[in-house]
Amino acid sequence: MAFVTNILIVEDEKLLSNSIAQYLQKSNIHCTQVYTYDTAVNSVHDFSYDCIVIDIGLPDGSGIDLIKYIKRKKINSSLIIISARNSLEDKLEGLNTGADDFLTKPFHLSELNARINAVVRRKKFDGNDTIEFNEITINPESKSVLINEKKVSLTKKEFELLVYFVSNANKILTKDAIAYNLWQGNADLAISSELIYTHIKNLRKKLVESGAKDYIQAVYGMGYKFGE
Repeated sequence: MAFVTNILIVEDEKLLSNSIAQYLQKSNIHCTQVYTYDTAVNSVHDFSYDCIVIDIGLPDGSGIDLIKYIKRKKINSSLIIISARNSLEDKLEGLNTGADDFLTKPFHLSELNARINAVVRRKKFDGNDTIEFNEITINPESKSVLINEKKVSLTKKEFELLVYFVSNANKILTKDAIAYNLWQGNADLAISSELIYTHIKNLRKKLVESGAKDYIQAVYGMGYKFGE
């Protein structure tokens, strides 16, 4: 079970757009880049995207209007606004229009990656009773995990970590991305590094002892990968 994430980047600053695309592609995310409102409208009809990253200020239109168009056409993509504007009004307008998240420029590319992973994960599993990865079955609603049909007891963070790993199977996940997704309320992500290691070690131990293969791999200097 491997997920390929397809992203549309709607950003007229070509250097920023290229930087985003190059960074995300290192995480095996396929990126399409467009620079105007009109080309974005054409793109959302030509291809299905898991997530669309939209700048508010486009040379031929508004990112807010683009979101309204996407919602009106019932295009089922997650939407993240990136904007140099940092006012509460802009954020509320974007979120009320239908965006899933709002990121103010300048931002760290690792944070954008983490937020994309978060919104895509939520959308991928909506409406599904269970998530399956080989011998592992996850029920998001009951927060239960079965391995070879036998229940495994996980803590809340171990469960969230497993769901995050499975939803990004075979992708390299940085420590920053893991920290953001599991400790969003923690302003200083650096202090979560030891916590990440501890939770991963405990999760791996419980999965293997319950009969699962050891899917969690440390990727030196980069992070972790869940897969065969």
